[in-house]
Amino acid sequence: MPDLQPFAVDPGALTDYRRALAAALDAGGPAIAPYADGPAPVLDPDASLPDGLALVVSTSGSTGTPKRAMLTRDALAASADATHERLGGPGRWLLSMPAHHIAGTQVLIRSLRAGTVPLALPHFGIDEFIWAAGELTHERRYTALVPTQLRRLLDAGATARASVARFDGILLGGAAADPGLLSEAADAGATVLTTYGSSETAGGCVYSGVPLTGTTVELADDGRITLCGTTIASGYLGAPELTDAVFGRRDDGTRTFRTDDLGVWRNGRLHVIGRIDDLINTGGVKVAPRVIESAAALHPQVLEAVALGLPDREWGEAVALAIRARTALSLHDIREHLRDHVPSYALPKRLLLVDEMPLRGPGKPDRAALAKAQGWQTLTAHQSAD
Repeated sequence: MPDLQPFAVDPGALTDYRRALAAALDAGGPAIAPYADGPAPVLDPDASLPDGLALVVSTSGSTGTPKRAMLTRDALAASADATHERLGGPGRWLLSMPAHHIAGTQVLIRSLRAGTVPLALPHFGIDEFIWAAGELTHERRYTALVPTQLRRLLDAGATARASVARFDGILLGGAAADPGLLSEAADAGATVLTTYGSSETAGGCVYSGVPLTGTTVELADDGRITLCGTTIASGYLGAPELTDAVFGRRDDGTRTFRTDDLGVWRNGRLHVIGRIDDLINTGGVKVAPRVIESAAALHPQVLEAVALGLPDREWGEAVALAIRARTALSLHDIREHLRDHVPSYALPKRLLLVDEMPLRGPGKPDRAALAKAQGWQTLTAHQSAD
């Protein structure tokens, strides 16, 4: 039975964390449960641990208490190796996000598998990123970002845009990336791969809609996504009932993880259209927020968009849209733009303009914080007749 120890990750000094990861991956040290600020997580001493356990990583906690996914050495190695295969070979990595999240930890694990030393930013900033991009001289250079980071780099001027073009691959995950952002990145010369996955899958396991080697995707009749393959976690620490609810095995032994996400296949690529619990039920019709967000992002003045449902006496939930824009926009402006892109029932009835989009975890929009925000524009009786 493997040992399991909490491990405090200091963003400014990652050498010890890299050593602990190396020991866990080589079975020469205990499995570790990384955490950042605050007290160490309380781990169930009686929890059943799988053979080969190397890492217990917390989910970002979209609902309730964060769960702790148990990842084996084999799962972590399979993820890192499949990533390098997709990118075109091992290289040197720039760590631009918190190391204790699975996306940051995987940057360190990929570096260990490649035999390279990553360059880590103690915190993300435009000037710091530009400097770091110039410091990387390895034949192949990689980094991982969330959409907000990439958005800020592309908006920061020519030097910052040139810095993103220096990388042979940028993994973009943590939240949905709108088509406009991806188009701007391509125009800047950046090689961006969108990633889909979670702590339960050792990080991203579907890149730009195509599963990595060792991963397959199944869609239920209602579009619910199940991910299968070599990178799937061995369950949740100390939570057998939660484990049984979403993890399983095929007859051939392949591990499976049933997500809360909905997806469709288009031209051989997986498109994730949202989470089941994020669907907006307005007037008895269910609306996927990502459909509205992607359409809103096509507006030339919109930088970021997050859709959510807000309580409404008439509709049950009203479609609401929060945006960060280059210039002030009105609810009328947004509705007129969206009319050609979404059904009438999906047009927002409320609008919130924000200077910064609230985030949780590694770059995910905080819909709960937006729901509590003040300053929502509300559709009037006159506008509803437009």
